[in-house]
Amino acid sequence: MVSVAVTLRSVTEILDADTERVDPVSPPLVSVIIATRDRPEMLREAIAAVNDQTYAGPIECLVVFDQTEPDRTIESSAERRTVRMMVNDARSPGLAGARNTGILAAVGSLIAFCDDDDVWLPTKIERQVESLGEALTSVTGIIIDFGGERTERIPTQQGFTLENLVRHRLMEAHPSTVMMRRDALLERIGLVDEEIPGSFAEDFDYIIRATQAGPVAVVEEALVVVRWGQSMFSRDWATIIAAIDYLIAKHRVFRDDPKAMARLYGQRAFAQAALKNTRASLDDCWRAFRSSPVEKRTFVTIPVALRLVSAERLLDLGHRRGRGI
Repeated sequence: MVSVAVTLRSVTEILDADTERVDPVSPPLVSVIIATRDRPEMLREAIAAVNDQTYAGPIECLVVFDQTEPDRTIESSAERRTVRMMVNDARSPGLAGARNTGILAAVGSLIAFCDDDDVWLPTKIERQVESLGEALTSVTGIIIDFGGERTERIPTQQGFTLENLVRHRLMEAHPSTVMMRRDALLERIGLVDEEIPGSFAEDFDYIIRATQAGPVAVVEEALVVVRWGQSMFSRDWATIIAAIDYLIAKHRVFRDDPKAMARLYGQRAFAQAALKNTRASLDDCWRAFRSSPVEKRTFVTIPVALRLVSAERLLDLGHRRGRGI
């Protein structure tokens, strides 16, 4: 039997916290979660960009070290800006578990994510808080930096629909742009899925759930610099295949939309071709074609499957144009 003792002071603190959460005048506390692994220099750049935000309200930055030695020297406490260090030792290893470690430790009414190799522009939080309104989630556009070449990808409010999301992935809505209301994240959207193989596309999974849970506010500005080519699993093809299969089984919205399935089959075909599984790749190309004859990944993948060009070569060409497979 659990004994519960609630003092008048604790009740007052809870009420005060709730009042602060919904007070339209006092800027809410924003908790920024940065999961990191073996990128010390980039991590410090990401933290500096969070601390340098023009947002007038308080920001706490929670840096979660995952499968790597923690660095306590990053911790700091300044007026309205704090940096806390923690280790992902209670959740599953990987990006999903690390993000959940940060979410559960956060105290802000708004939760934002930033990858450790990305950099926020100074007005990012300010613009999102201003535009959030009644929405549960907010996203912004990005600037893709690949080898010094930069490409802007900006989503639109009109185009940010569940249908477009599952059909086109909308890389413009990158995880480093996402801000969510903490209560909605915990109660309606749910924590980051730690069962996804390799944590690959865990961000795609939760943005789908967020879009289904309630309105998404889109700030139609590029407010995050995303450095491509740093991903630890961008070429882990077997994990990508397993994650695609997991997402198809989990989300009915994919299975109900032939164009969405064509995109996923096309991605799966490319991964199989990169692994030199020619027969499996061509089978997936056929599935993609049957689902949607205009799916571009089908035609991009066939030369790779036939070993006329390497997967790495096509990936590099796509990345230079701010596109992925």
